[in-house]
Amino acid sequence: MAAESIGRLLVRLRRERGWTQQQVADAYCDASGTMTKDAREVGRWERGTRLPTLHTRRHLAVVFGVPLSMLDRAVSVARQGRSGSPETEALTGEVVSVDRRTFVAGTAAGALAGLAAPQHVDPALVTYFEQQLAGHYRADMLLGPGALISTVTAQCDLIGQLIDRADGPTRRRMAKVGVSYATFAAWLYLDAGNPAASLQCHDVAQELAHRSHDRQAVACALVDRAMARTDQGAGRAVIDLCEGAMMDARHLPAELKVFALQQHAHGASLLGDRSQVDMLLDKAGRLVNRVHTEEWGTSCLRTTHYVEVQRATCYGRLGLAREADQVWQQIIPEAPTASRRDVGVWSARQAVAAATVGEPERAVELTRQAVDIALLTGSARTRRVLAAVETAMQPWQAEPIGQDLAEVLAPIGERV
Repeated sequence: MAAESIGRLLVRLRRERGWTQQQVADAYCDASGTMTKDAREVGRWERGTRLPTLHTRRHLAVVFGVPLSMLDRAVSVARQGRSGSPETEALTGEVVSVDRRTFVAGTAAGALAGLAAPQHVDPALVTYFEQQLAGHYRADMLLGPGALISTVTAQCDLIGQLIDRADGPTRRRMAKVGVSYATFAAWLYLDAGNPAASLQCHDVAQELAHRSHDRQAVACALVDRAMARTDQGAGRAVIDLCEGAMMDARHLPAELKVFALQQHAHGASLLGDRSQVDMLLDKAGRLVNRVHTEEWGTSCLRTTHYVEVQRATCYGRLGLAREADQVWQQIIPEAPTASRRDVGVWSARQAVAAATVGEPERAVELTRQAVDIALLTGSARTRRVLAAVETAMQPWQAEPIGQDLAEVLAPIGERV
């Protein structure tokens, strides 16, 4: 019983990530560079028959992407025999409520808080964080932001501390991976309906990009910032940021050029310039075959229809509902299952288009699909588009189909 609190915390952390005890042991070995832990040892920590030492907790903090102070306090509670107390519950609650100010300010309150600066930061940690991020991208598509924000922001905090403790080459590599984490955190906050926190994360990404001395990281951070400004409707700012990212285009890989061009097109759509939208997206489309990776280091998992998704979205913003609907009809049926969260957003956008062209029944069916996904992923972005569906369906509000829509949307209102 003496160690129940730390055991409960470790079980909670593991289950929220969907891991087995063996997966925790494997991740621990990767983080610590040892091969001395197995599932039986993890089971002892979780059952409370053995308390993890400070050395062990340091590596567990890396494995789970949480502050070391969380694990330390859980052990302290266990040692004092206060398992099951309100304090213990507060500790497990930290998994979903990591202090955002810690990440934004770049303070030392995260997973290495209170430790003396190590003499060496192993470059292998960069690879570890890159591998973790790839998994986060996939999880975001299936789970939405709520399941990931606390983990990603805690890892951002840890990366920020490692950057300041690493030597020159490792520091720059760590800063570059930090850009990807910060921009991904910004995306999660945006999708969760917190644009202010998203912009603060972009500020962190900008600083880390320059510290990395990597022109690609700087360009990616600029375009990610432009994506946030698109959601604010700041068309000219979007265009300026994308043009800034492309100033050194000859040194950028095809994937970053496509990313910049499509976001530039969104800026043009905000200013009502269809010809510019089509020109930029056509140019991006010609570059897609040069892209050899599926994940481009940005917040979204790219699909084979990536450029056309942007075209349909821009057409919808321009008021070209029929054209947008036609493009969505080509894209959504072929979307991979890994893009579930995005399919929810796309279905809601197509529902707006269907209502606008006078097909309310189809709009309701598309809305139903979007609502089901929104409830699974908790995407505020999807809910915002669903609000636009309700507006587009106003002409049928008093009719039976309007009542059907209200019933379909009701669960979203209950969740909000």
